[in-house]
Amino acid sequence: MEIVGLNRDKKRALCLFAGLLAFFLGLLAAGGVGVYNDSEQYITMHIHREPLYPLYLAAFRAVLGEGYLMAAMAGQGILTAVGITALSEYLTRRFGLRMWEELTVVALQLLPHLITRYVSALGIFLENSVMSEGLCIPLFTIFVYFLLRMLFEGKVRDAVSALLFAYLLSMTRGQMMTTILLWALLLGIRLVAHKKYRPLFLCASTVLLVFLLRDLTVHVYNYGVTGYFMGNTYGQVNTLTNVIYACDEEDREVFEEGDLEQAFFDSFYSKAMERKLNHVYAGDSFGERAAYLEEHHDLLKFQILEAQLSAYYFGLGEVDYYEQSSMSDEMAGKMIKKLLPACFGQWLYDYILLCRGGFVRSIAVVHPLINFVALFLYLSAIGLLLWQTLVKKRFQAAVVMGTALLFIAANVCATSITIMCLSRYMIYGFSLFYIAFYLLVREVCENKLFWKNQGGKT
Repeated sequence: MEIVGLNRDKKRALCLFAGLLAFFLGLLAAGGVGVYNDSEQYITMHIHREPLYPLYLAAFRAVLGEGYLMAAMAGQGILTAVGITALSEYLTRRFGLRMWEELTVVALQLLPHLITRYVSALGIFLENSVMSEGLCIPLFTIFVYFLLRMLFEGKVRDAVSALLFAYLLSMTRGQMMTTILLWALLLGIRLVAHKKYRPLFLCASTVLLVFLLRDLTVHVYNYGVTGYFMGNTYGQVNTLTNVIYACDEEDREVFEEGDLEQAFFDSFYSKAMERKLNHVYAGDSFGERAAYLEEHHDLLKFQILEAQLSAYYFGLGEVDYYEQSSMSDEMAGKMIKKLLPACFGQWLYDYILLCRGGFVRSIAVVHPLINFVALFLYLSAIGLLLWQTLVKKRFQAAVVMGTALLFIAANVCATSITIMCLSRYMIYGFSLFYIAFYLLVREVCENKLFWKNQGGKT
């Protein structure tokens, strides 16, 4: 039946959105709401969690009362359908994709949701789950949509919209602060490429202001929830975990004899060695050492560092949870500054191992054979990008791939500093990478076909 008043592109977009909506809401109806270990922290607005997702849940709770989680999950599904539709339609128009090609782009964006359910150890549909990824994934898709519009069309409104969604992403997951830096880097490259140097200072100033705004927003939110004007805690304890893992006994000498920091180190280190939570037990191969660290990070963090720090500070008396959490983070920060230079070589080695796993999980799953496939795909992507830009002087698909590779690198490197690169932390770049790869291959093939039709003549 004809949809009156809509042109062909709008009808196609509407049909695509309807199909995606049926897909996500159908999964929700079939599987219900997923509540997991981290879910309670978002529901209770825990001090460790960034503000946006707890506020998202609170808004549904305030309006609907009991049963609000089903509506909140439906909201995540609707927002995901909006993001996929917007990005797919834009790429279709920009690159002149045929119907089956647009459906391929859509399918590539659905894959992360299926992978986290059927392939990864997580085993859940993210959009049906009370986890920040359920909101972060669609926000990231919309961010990419505006970011590509900014790069291709150079409109101020697209730049502002992309920055707004980068800010929202940073308020959903701390690791996504990298999107603010990615926005600045890509906008700066575009300005330099078009020989517009004066706006560079404005770009840098804007990024600084957005980071300050984010910090202020987190403090105000936590003050409203807890009564303490403070940032999110626990990031330093996360980072200290991998530092302690990399330490040897002689590293205690960086502390003054008999001070509290040395006492904490001695306790952490002895307990870690008792339970084999140290790099010396990790095995020989890269894969064994990476897997060992990933498997034991949480044990070291929760059962040794957090347990002993909280026990000590609670033992002081008249200290509530928020004060204890802040004190623990402050102590962790002090210890990192002194310990990291002493164990930097081993820490850097472990960090590279975590990054290695993160790069693989960004586009595949970790497996001895698949790891080489992932390396081949990365090298192929970089090779095609350089060929198209430096030799063929064709930039459209290369812009998409460059964006994908820069984001993956930033996400992996930032996440590996504080924690291991689980699939649900790395999944954001998956679809963008394969979409960009397809666009690059398509561009190369079309170029060859053009010259074949021309008989190789210039």
